[in-house]
Amino acid sequence: MHTSFYMGALNAIAQMGKFLGKDVAIYQRLAATAKKMMETILYDGEYFIQQIKVDGLTAKNPATVKSFGGEYSKEAKELLEKEGPKYQYGKGCLSDGVLGAWIGRMCGLEDTIDPSKIASHLLAVHKYNLKENLSEHANPQRPSYAMGDEGGLLLCSWPKGGKLSLPFVYSDEVWTGIEHQVAAHLMLMGQVKEGLEIVRASRNRYDGRIRNPFNEYECGHWYARALSSYGYLQALTGVRYDAVDKTLYIDSKLGDFTSFLSTETGFGTVNLKAGKPSVKIVYGTIQINKTIVSGKLISA
Repeated sequence: MHTSFYMGALNAIAQMGKFLGKDVAIYQRLAATAKKMMETILYDGEYFIQQIKVDGLTAKNPATVKSFGGEYSKEAKELLEKEGPKYQYGKGCLSDGVLGAWIGRMCGLEDTIDPSKIASHLLAVHKYNLKENLSEHANPQRPSYAMGDEGGLLLCSWPKGGKLSLPFVYSDEVWTGIEHQVAAHLMLMGQVKEGLEIVRASRNRYDGRIRNPFNEYECGHWYARALSSYGYLQALTGVRYDAVDKTLYIDSKLGDFTSFLSTETGFGTVNLKAGKPSVKIVYGTIQINKTIVSGKLISA
């Protein structure tokens, strides 16, 4: 997950630097090295994993330092020596394991990780972490987010074994903010059916009978992570406005549509009908010099 953020940041720096006419070679070299590691060492052939490291780091080996309460017990030290630092996920299938790649796409950047591997990871998350019924699922943390005969997307699972004795604290929970992110990313990669299945599980819990449909709470009410649902607009319609070169992009995954568009200078709606786009400005102004639909220049 962190490497996907790192790669996205390097890509963003490189793109901004190019626009400003700066030398970005060092960032490109770092990105290439990170990409190689991400797609080999951190990829198990189906999804991306975590390499837990203890030695060779600036931080001390956790087995050699004191805990907050004093000295670690003999049992705790043995566990730290065997599994490494507490609260990791190792060989688990992490739902937001390629979160950095999703953020990059939301910001209009090209994929820095092999798209086929990103799609494989997301499909694995859908396969292993989406549960239709949580009655038999043990969650020692905050079960009220999803429980009983409800469905939801677990933050992590270990379908191939290797679950740690003390994995990251929230691994057994269900967060709508992650559900929306994974579903939107699946849609971006063309897996609309799988994305919608996650959406339905999430919204069925927040249908108004038990939970407030306008308050997808996590670490508090009206928690911000659920705003990742805004990504559905871009994921399903491909509508994106580039204010640098004044270009409107459309890449529909659902045929004809009318969708909301918000920019710094104005907002309105984008309509696609029979492959022909149109824009209705409701407030302010949006300067559009060219429109690209599904990779093809429609107007300039």
